Amino acid sequence: MADLDTLYSPPSEMIQRAVMDRLLDFHQEYLKVATFFCLATGSDKGLDASPRGGPPGFVHVLDERTVAYADSPGNNRIESMRNLERDARMGMLFIFPGLELFMRINGRGRVSTDADLLARLSEGGKAPKTATVVDIDEVLLHCGKAVNRAKLWKAESQLDRASLPTVGQMIARFSKMADPKADMDATQVAQVNEHYTHAVRNDLY
Repeated sequence: MADLDTLYSPPSEMIQRAVMDRLLDFHQEYLKVATFFCLATGSDKGLDASPRGGPPGFVHVLDERTVAYADSPGNNRIESMRNLERDARMGMLFIFPGLELFMRINGRGRVSTDADLLARLSEGGKAPKTATVVDIDEVLLHCGKAVNRAKLWKAESQLDRASLPTVGQMIARFSKMADPKADMDATQVAQVNEHYTHAVRNDLY
């Protein structure tokens, strides 16, 4: 086992002071423009991390210790919500396009079907089926060195779609593994790709 206390110095007093138990005004300013975060949840069955996105401010501040966001249509695995039924602990890592910092919220989440809240969180002219309400335990800003290590916002870092297997090609492989007799031809693969591209860009709410 590595001796972490020997390898790493303790965080500075400034870093420790920056961990808050509520949203300050500048945290709320960042949430007003936030369009994306990664959500971490867990249960006795394991851990899960998944992306969440929406228009600027899609994570609503209910008060200085509480935020909420709508559940948008996805693949219906709803693992994060099922995890919260077993273990309310959750983490939110906000990524801000073009900026060199992150924001983190750690807290306890619960799934709500309150009609007034769902109406408030409507997106794309549609009310969501559920919302997640988060009671904040910790909020902090996080340095963006990872952004620069990955050159995330550099134009030359954008991947060429043709350089990797497409969704259709991967589904064809999954189908073949499940049923050796299943053999999608090029036309079927192209149809899957076309359907995926349309859905991921248009079926948002």
